Amino acid sequence: MGFTSIDMIIVVVYMAASVGLGSWIGRKQTNTTDYFLGGRDIPWQAVTFSIVATETSVLTFIGIPAISYLGNITFLQIVFGYMIGRLLVALIMIPAYSEGKIETAYHFLGNRFGQKMRSIASITFMGTRLLADGVRLFATAIPLTIIIKGSGFLGGLTEGQFYVLSIVFIGILTMVYTYIGGIRSVIWMDVIQMSVYIGGALLAVLLILNRLPGGFDGVIEWAADENKLRWLYFGTDLSLREFIKAPYTLFTAVIAGSIFSLASHGTDQLIIQRVLTCRDKRSSQLAITSSGIVIFFQFLIFLLLGAMLYAYYEGLSPEQLGLTRADGIFPKFIVEEMPVGISGLIVAALFAAAMSTLSSSLSSLSSATVLDIYKPLFGKDKSETELLSISRKVTLGWGVILISTAIGFIGLKGTVVEVALGIASYTYGGLLGVFLIGIIDKKTKQIDAIIGFITALIVMTVVIATLKIAWPLYTVVGATTVIVVGLMSSKFGFGSESKTNKMTE
Repeated sequence: MGFTSIDMIIVVVYMAASVGLGSWIGRKQTNTTDYFLGGRDIPWQAVTFSIVATETSVLTFIGIPAISYLGNITFLQIVFGYMIGRLLVALIMIPAYSEGKIETAYHFLGNRFGQKMRSIASITFMGTRLLADGVRLFATAIPLTIIIKGSGFLGGLTEGQFYVLSIVFIGILTMVYTYIGGIRSVIWMDVIQMSVYIGGALLAVLLILNRLPGGFDGVIEWAADENKLRWLYFGTDLSLREFIKAPYTLFTAVIAGSIFSLASHGTDQLIIQRVLTCRDKRSSQLAITSSGIVIFFQFLIFLLLGAMLYAYYEGLSPEQLGLTRADGIFPKFIVEEMPVGISGLIVAALFAAAMSTLSSSLSSLSSATVLDIYKPLFGKDKSETELLSISRKVTLGWGVILISTAIGFIGLKGTVVEVALGIASYTYGGLLGVFLIGIIDKKTKQIDAIIGFITALIVMTVVIATLKIAWPLYTVVGATTVIVVGLMSSKFGFGSESKTNKMTE
């Protein structure tokens, strides 16, 4: 048992194959439409799996099993909210994106309101994505450090040096095929990498079932006795103050979770970039709604894995297992219990989850930079060849910045990491409110949208600093603020500019 040289060879071969295959898939790029939108000719099935792989990070791989290990599977409630939210994206947002040749999520805001709103939204996305995915890349180094350090490889390095090595290694390899192949490489590699990490999780499940007496029936019986299979929680035993703090009551999970998903999958360039690569509106709608079904089964697999690990370790706490954090349980199992070769496959699965997230982030950041900021403000006279060259350079630039940001999180406490991951909730509400007010109200002007958005950011700062509410509710607060303030601003006539989009007429 343990991580051996054979496992290391498997990981190295997988990484090399990923870079080579990803570069080959996207080798024929002639313009920015190819590079950032895949020529608008990607099958919706591939886009579906790419969406799921993109929103799946190492935090999912190690964090979701920890949730059910410590508690139960009530986390599934929020997945129902996610599914409803994606259906709303298909019905409300995608029809708006399908009118006109929209290049990014924020291009719609430019057409509807003006370049200022487009730039503000795009820059907000960049800041949010940089911090959130910087944390995700850093989080990748945590289990990899546990695994590789525990195996005895590179024993002379400190823990901090292990972190840096893991971050730089993953970052550079992912940058190579993203730089060469653009979004087409990213999407098809997402499909492959999702297959790898789901396969890794299923291998772990089968191994545990094989080792536990009673097999699957025994695990289910144990889990039921320990209340691990509880998936509905109404929160009726909570006070009002406790209720609004609890993220996984049925009401908060489904209602607020659906609004959070409407924001994350309807306004985030990370997801919308994939939607825009589909061949037509119907394909885009199929991709986004199907991803909700796939994500349900993915979370179910990882939650059941956590329950099985609980049975395998006979209910011992993380501290009793010699761990300081619950999310170290699955990495511990990988290092100590996996057979030779299988450990390598699981570590490759960890790399796959990390690379799919990082490549998607690089492509979306560079597309927002070039298409939302550079091209309309500075590059109107540039040829497609020049813009493609600039796009690749911007991709490399963002890669260096993301790696540096991830390294900057080394040594920070867990609470700081949690705050950084919560930044998405902080900005999603404001962005969603701007999009919705642009779609539903034709009279709202750019100045009204900007006032509403800035007010929402101020309100969110106060709410996060002073109130303790469940994180899915942040998006509800932000979106509501933009809509209310924006409509009031429009009614009372702030500003004099008028920018109405033909798409909303």
